[in-house]
Amino acid sequence: MFYYVFRVIKIGLLWIDFFILTILAYFLSFLNKKHLDKFYPFLFRIWCKSFVRALGVDLKLNQKNLHPLPDQYILIANHPSAFEDVGMPAMFNVYSLAKIEVKSWPVFGRISNAAGTLYVHRESKESRAEAGQQIVNELKKGKNIALYPEGGCKGRRIFETFRYGAFDIALQSGIPILPVFLHYESQDDFEWTSPHTLIQKIWHFLITKNNRATYYVYDAINPADFSNKEEFMQHTHQLYLQWQSKYLE
Repeated sequence: MFYYVFRVIKIGLLWIDFFILTILAYFLSFLNKKHLDKFYPFLFRIWCKSFVRALGVDLKLNQKNLHPLPDQYILIANHPSAFEDVGMPAMFNVYSLAKIEVKSWPVFGRISNAAGTLYVHRESKESRAEAGQQIVNELKKGKNIALYPEGGCKGRRIFETFRYGAFDIALQSGIPILPVFLHYESQDDFEWTSPHTLIQKIWHFLITKNNRATYYVYDAINPADFSNKEEFMQHTHQLYLQWQSKYLE
């Protein structure tokens, strides 16, 4: 009985902490962009970590890499859940590429936009090209960019192919790809499928019987080892299929 009372009190305090940070982040997001760039990405990471704690998710980083991470990278990951929107920036110093719909989400959309999130209309070739140029521009500023080469939430298993964008940009810029494999122990609760709304998924995170989420980081992949984006993509896609077989099958 004492354990459950303690747990309820703990969760309540974590949500109070999150709501206070949310109010602060929301009102600060109205500042001029030149001021936001100085501190808001850092605040956004703190906010994401607070959100992860409030959701009760036991998020772990498992470093499978044999070599030190590069100073700059293009982070890619599989995308089975909506949780990555806060889980990834909570774990990595990255600026994310998100679907354009995120920008219009209440509160979160404004906060993510102020944090420097990049947006893309996934079904628009012109939007993807524009987003690609934005990524190149941000990389030139020394930033790390995170994106999902599956092109959206495709379910708990790796999609049949990856899009070429990340690999093309890596080849052009010379910046390595950092692959991260995301594994949610309770796949039914974390997987985001079309019938579920964001609010429903948040509720699923809160009531899951297994709250463990593990982000496996592997060695960065040097674009200089590949002659074209097709070869680069196929090599990386095969790695993800291997990791899927290891962790999910």
